[in-house]
Amino acid sequence: MPKESFLVNRIRSIGFAVKGAILLIKTEASLKVQVFISLIMTAAGFYFDISGTEWSLQVLAIALVLGIEGMNTAIEKLSDFVQPNFDPRIGFIKDIAAGAVLLVSIAACVVGLIIYIPKIF
Repeated sequence: MPKESFLVNRIRSIGFAVKGAILLIKTEASLKVQVFISLIMTAAGFYFDISGTEWSLQVLAIALVLGIEGMNTAIEKLSDFVQPNFDPRIGFIKDIAAGAVLLVSIAACVVGLIIYIPKIF
């Protein structure tokens, strides 16, 4: 069987990634909330006419929250697959992953406050 080209492999990889992102948004309630908040923040960016630098920071903050939430979900699903029964070690791993989401979410809120508090007041 001939080896697939680099380009074909990259296109296939992008397809898997898009499928994963769609599954994440469709199946995870917390991600649905975060996507909704992201849309509100994007609308606020247009409304307040934020600068290019502010857009960059906002987009980075949103992407970090969504990306880390995706990793948290993957860790939870993998943990449940590996150990379907309660195990404090798995609970510890899941708590750490959730803590990472919390830390990034707090940082994203700080970025939002830095951008929007001066524009609101």
